[in-house]
Amino acid sequence: MMSNESADRGQVGIGTLIVFIAMVLVAAIAAGVLINTAGMLQTQAEATGEESTDLVSERIDVTSEVGIVNDTEDPSNLSSINITVTGAAGAGEIDLNETIIQAVGPNGQETLTMNRSDRANVSELQSGEFAVLDEDGSFMPSDQAVLTEENDDFTLVMNPDEEPFGDESATFGEGDESSLSIVSPSGATTEVELRAPDLFTDRGGAVQL
Repeated sequence: MMSNESADRGQVGIGTLIVFIAMVLVAAIAAGVLINTAGMLQTQAEATGEESTDLVSERIDVTSEVGIVNDTEDPSNLSSINITVTGAAGAGEIDLNETIIQAVGPNGQETLTMNRSDRANVSELQSGEFAVLDEDGSFMPSDQAVLTEENDDFTLVMNPDEEPFGDESATFGEGDESSLSIVSPSGATTEVELRAPDLFTDRGGAVQL
């Protein structure tokens, strides 16, 4: 027969084994949680890094800001607001069809999106619209208005007769000011300040804004 001392030792051994197994299970569960948490943090960090990179690199640069002076009897107003843009250094393709312009002008504020008509002219653009010209000055359909390394110099045009630049009683012209925030599809924002000269002298000519 097993002595009481041997039985006590057996019970102690079994208890120790149970405690050891429990510790191993707890450690395994904790390790799994830590691994999952680390994986989630790594994924979030990678996504945040990519978003930060896009906000820097996928940005639209502005190379010129001009207005075309009205060539009618009243040369104190503009017939077109032209913003020439290119992709920032290192940028990939930037779809201008998915780009928005948040504009604040003498007659309020508007969010402008690209006019999707294959045929357009500046005078037909409505409030909340802009159009895109290629290097030859031709209006572009929306599916081709993409800044790339090959197509890297387009012009965004806006109608100065429409809000927020003008309204039924006034057109954006001499001495007027406006601010634009050009937001690329990645969310990168380019700020532009437009300030028309106090006097236009060249009908049909271009003035720096």
